[in-house]
Amino acid sequence: MENSRELRSWLDEMALSHPLVIAGPCSAETEEQVLRIAHELKDTDVNYYRAGIWKPRTRPGNFEGVGAIGLKWLKKVKEETGLKTATEVANKTHVDLALEHDVDLLWIGARSTVSPFIIQEIADALEGTDKIVLVKNPVNPDLSLWLGAVERLHKAGIKKLGVIHRGFSTYEKTKYRNIPEWQLAIELQTRFPDLPLINDPSHITGKRDMIFDVSQTALDLNFDGLMIETHHDPDNAWSDAAQQVTPQKLVQIMKDLRIRKETDEETEYKNSLSNCRAQIDILDNQLIETLGKRMKVADQIGELKKQRNVAVLQTNRWNAILGKMILEGESKGLSEEFVLKMFKAIHQESINHQEKIVNAAKAEVVQK
Repeated sequence: MENSRELRSWLDEMALSHPLVIAGPCSAETEEQVLRIAHELKDTDVNYYRAGIWKPRTRPGNFEGVGAIGLKWLKKVKEETGLKTATEVANKTHVDLALEHDVDLLWIGARSTVSPFIIQEIADALEGTDKIVLVKNPVNPDLSLWLGAVERLHKAGIKKLGVIHRGFSTYEKTKYRNIPEWQLAIELQTRFPDLPLINDPSHITGKRDMIFDVSQTALDLNFDGLMIETHHDPDNAWSDAAQQVTPQKLVQIMKDLRIRKETDEETEYKNSLSNCRAQIDILDNQLIETLGKRMKVADQIGELKKQRNVAVLQTNRWNAILGKMILEGESKGLSEEFVLKMFKAIHQESINHQEKIVNAAKAEVVQK
């Protein structure tokens, strides 16, 4: 698959004055709930009304969706509000039922994207469709797997394609439900600048109070739209309650977001500069987070040295690290002077952490 302006023709034809917005409840729960939220989102910036019909849960026993009956409710949403509809599909049966009920936009979830077998089954079922099909990134940060799913759909003759960035799973506990790994989305955007790119801040954050900031970052990075989970009573939602916002809050978020439009050369320059700065901000935050993790390991080393009464400074080890990092830095275009200054500062901070632990142990002995 090659990049082509035709990849975004379906989005361009909408001629939107704002980012594409896909919103609605994580799960369709009842007909009343689905219709109530839809009516509250009518006449807002929402372009597609989403609702999960089938919910693949990590462990059995949790609510796994109402099933096919929910598609009838989505059809009613379209009839009563005029909103176009969207839902997730994970196999051929889902596809057949969604098409039968004239769902306008289908997306493939992160758990499905990891499997080329599942993607191929869905691609075969959708072959030649004129529906919009979006692919969420796989749960693991694998750009080839993500693009491979898009390519299988493209090969099946599906013209209206796009991707959804929902973050990546990790064993670490972070402030995010799924770590954004923005650099992967940026790399995808670099390779296929005309492939519509949608951000899903609900699944990235897992917390409604973080949705605005992640949405703004996505728009600063020239994402084309947002998918935001919206519920009239989020705290009592049947799934993912913590990450859903009310329709009123969604409207406010869309009002507060800074949307950059390319209208002339000067504006395009400023937008490109803002995009680069947004990337730098992301990388700087990752640097700080990585350095914080490094110092936690230094603390562990300090504890081990304390137990064995070993000197904090190990000159041979330090010289070996420094020589290796200078060579690594040169391969990345970094000067020897810069690498020396940076790693001397990092090493000194590591020494400080270890000395603090060792000295605290000495102080305890003196007190006793």
